Amino acid sequence: MTETHDAKAARPSDTPEAGRSGKQGYDPESVEARWYRFWEEHGLFRADETSTAPPYSIVIPPPNVTGSLHMGHALNNSLQDILIRWHRMRGDNTLWMPGTDHAGIATQNVVERQLRQEGLTRDEVGRDAFVERVWTWKRESGGTIIRQLRTLGASCDWARERFTLDPGLSHAVREVFCRLYEAGLIYRGDYIINWCPRCQTALSDLEVEYQEQDGKLWHIRYPLASGSGDVVVATTRPETMLGDTAVAVHPADERFRRLHGRRVTLPVMNREIPIVIDEYVDREFGTGVVKVTPAHDPKDFECGLRHRLPQIKVIGDDGRMNENAGPYAGQDRFACRKGVVKQLAHEGLLAKVEDHRHAVGHCYRCQTVVEPSLSRQWFVKMAPLAEPAIRAVEDGRIRIIPGQWEKTYFEWMRNIRDWCISRQIWWGHRIPAWYCDPCGETVVSRETPAACPRCGGGLRQETDVLDTWFSSALWPFSTLGWPEQTRALSVYYPTSCLVTGFDILFFWVARMIMMGLRFMGDVPFRDVVIHGLIRDEQGDKMSKTRGNVIDPLHVINGATLEDLLNGAQAGGAPAAALDSIRRQYPDGFPRFGADALRFTLTALAGQGSDVKLSVKRIEGYRHFCNKIWNAYRFLAPHLTDGDGEHLSPFDLPLTLADRWILSRLNAVTQGVAEAFQGYRFNDAASLLYQFLWHEYCDWYLEIVKTKLAGPGDEAGRRAGRILLARVLEQALRLLHPIMPFITEEIWQRLPHQGHSIMAAPWPQPDPRLEFPQAVASMEHLMEITREVRNIRSSYNISPAQEVPLLVKTGNAEQDAVLAACREYLVSLARLSRLEFGQGLTKPSLAATVVVRGLEVHVPLEDVIDVDAERERVRKELAKTEAALERIARKLGNPDFVGKAPPAVVSQQRAARAELADQHAKLEATLAHLEAQGKSSD
Repeated sequence: MTETHDAKAARPSDTPEAGRSGKQGYDPESVEARWYRFWEEHGLFRADETSTAPPYSIVIPPPNVTGSLHMGHALNNSLQDILIRWHRMRGDNTLWMPGTDHAGIATQNVVERQLRQEGLTRDEVGRDAFVERVWTWKRESGGTIIRQLRTLGASCDWARERFTLDPGLSHAVREVFCRLYEAGLIYRGDYIINWCPRCQTALSDLEVEYQEQDGKLWHIRYPLASGSGDVVVATTRPETMLGDTAVAVHPADERFRRLHGRRVTLPVMNREIPIVIDEYVDREFGTGVVKVTPAHDPKDFECGLRHRLPQIKVIGDDGRMNENAGPYAGQDRFACRKGVVKQLAHEGLLAKVEDHRHAVGHCYRCQTVVEPSLSRQWFVKMAPLAEPAIRAVEDGRIRIIPGQWEKTYFEWMRNIRDWCISRQIWWGHRIPAWYCDPCGETVVSRETPAACPRCGGGLRQETDVLDTWFSSALWPFSTLGWPEQTRALSVYYPTSCLVTGFDILFFWVARMIMMGLRFMGDVPFRDVVIHGLIRDEQGDKMSKTRGNVIDPLHVINGATLEDLLNGAQAGGAPAAALDSIRRQYPDGFPRFGADALRFTLTALAGQGSDVKLSVKRIEGYRHFCNKIWNAYRFLAPHLTDGDGEHLSPFDLPLTLADRWILSRLNAVTQGVAEAFQGYRFNDAASLLYQFLWHEYCDWYLEIVKTKLAGPGDEAGRRAGRILLARVLEQALRLLHPIMPFITEEIWQRLPHQGHSIMAAPWPQPDPRLEFPQAVASMEHLMEITREVRNIRSSYNISPAQEVPLLVKTGNAEQDAVLAACREYLVSLARLSRLEFGQGLTKPSLAATVVVRGLEVHVPLEDVIDVDAERERVRKELAKTEAALERIARKLGNPDFVGKAPPAVVSQQRAARAELADQHAKLEATLAHLEAQGKSSD
């Protein structure tokens, strides 16, 4: 049943007056928690599988269970929430599926750190006890980020929350593994993998982060076995030469044709190895001769297979040299490097050493240098899965937005390598494979087998677990109940949209596409919306070592300087970063609230660009909250019980300003919907900010104020307050997806229909409310008013002082426009008199501008003392020139530009630009005043 609320009945019984903050402005503290609790208690986030409305569904990118909300999460989830709230208001059957990822390596590391503090290791505790300990940690501490998402305002269907290790998802993971194995798409084999000696596990290619580092390129002499000379090989990893089983040259490289078929003696190890001919050799790198170490380099591994070379592993899983390393067995790999180089130099085999900058792979989790290593692992054959995933994007079944990312997607998918899915840790989905030692049988099964099916012997289960991303790849359908054919799966799959950062396009998005097509026969989502990274206001990456990280919870809830410093220290920030925080935020942060943060992120989230975030921008949008709140506070005392009556605007006596604001609201309604439809979130935010702050508050409300304060014309006053309320109510509905809390708070206090703005209908544009002539007239009015205000500022005329205005028109149509605007213009521009017409002449002493073909004159003769004003402007010019000189000296000093913090340099450049603009205006004013003086002489 539809509810209609008048102004006094607009507040639910459990809503205290705390939202009213008096002169301090809007206070989010009491509002946000209260309304979130209200939404949850009334079941407003819940999806309805039985609904006949069009389905709209999003699965949340599951944050790590170890995680805490960072600004990237805040951006990602704000954008998702905008789409969800918008579609919910449109009447769609809306589901936002929440959940968390078990984050195998990260979570295991957390608990291992706890054990180390107790003097224990995981091996001492044992696998079962360790896994139970991780589950205990998860139950006690794993819900942090979910609570923080609630603080942000995320309207997920929390009753459906999933975890990648819960029973249902574990069942789905085992089913997928078995089906892929049975189809020959999962296999176990020896291959070069990325190995982390610290985490003691294999990593997929995507889990390796490459960092540019300064290193060395060592040129080493390999003596020819015949004793007739040597060849020089260049390498960045001399410790791996202990496992060399060949050197290689390119078949087309004429420099080394004489070496074909010959052999060399491997230095240090003194064993003969062949010279092989292979096209994989890069003739431009080093000397053009490369060492071949099949057990420690992926390209060398492939070369070794082609030439049937031995595979000698010389670096153990612990990062120390093993028994195959000869005299260096037992040494750390980097200590071995130094020892080998020293021995080569001593023996005269080190030809030269060059500085060399190159990319070095690091573990994404612990930042240890990764070791390419030969290992027996489980793999997924990716090429057969990638082909249909490529076609799905090519034929438009999946759109990647912005489209520039499609090229990157295709390049990666067309050059995809098999995926190493086994991890040597204990926390995760244990691989459902068992081995029979007596007969060598491998059994992969959905259920735990009792005995070997071949010989009846006992079995031992694989100790490895699956890569965390394996279970995440199933997220869009496993969370909906697959492999069971549930009602939720039939209604909400495929999902509608995925919002994500580009950094997990291949980790996660591509793999979900492959798995969805394989097991559901359809794409997992229709649109993939990729947003940028959060950077600081200078465009630099946020980093704890720089001290430029902004914690979203500090922004929402407020933080003292001590809070900021403690958070930075906990993240390992160095002293320089802490000093930077002290300089920038000596008073900490006030409580900005979730709405201000959400609006900031939305306003800055342009398609295809990163977000340059600053506290000043967040503070600016907190002022936006205050602006809306104060507009309501002005309106509230004027509302009466009868103002909630549902009237058409055409039932009211509409003025020019009324027709203008209704027309503008109509255009904004259309524009916001189109922006959301096109995922142009920042455009929607810009439209709403411009409308509410500048058009509704700065112009329409100021016009209606005069009407409400004036005598008589009760019908006009009633129409004014009704339209003020109605326009604000509709604008709040448009704004609600971005700023859910303040919109609910004010909406509940206005005349409205329904029990929550969340469930209120999304506004629709009405072509009957388009009044182009009123819009054109108001644009004339606003531009003339702005120019009069600029003249006041240029000539130091008090805003309270009334001034005369003469406008020379060119035709009767312009006369009609000014006649329609006369009342508003006199009030808004604070005019003592207004004259307009086609025959007016310019006064002898006046400030003049041209506005849309109209000559606008502000006579100055009785308004200012020309001589005194001329002297004032000269003094202001001198001050401005001195300030410009000071800044020019600073910016011309290389020491300042090179050593000062980038933010300080940027501020000085901005100040210079502002002063230059001010200087130009002062010069123009002075020129005009001096011209007036000459004419009077």
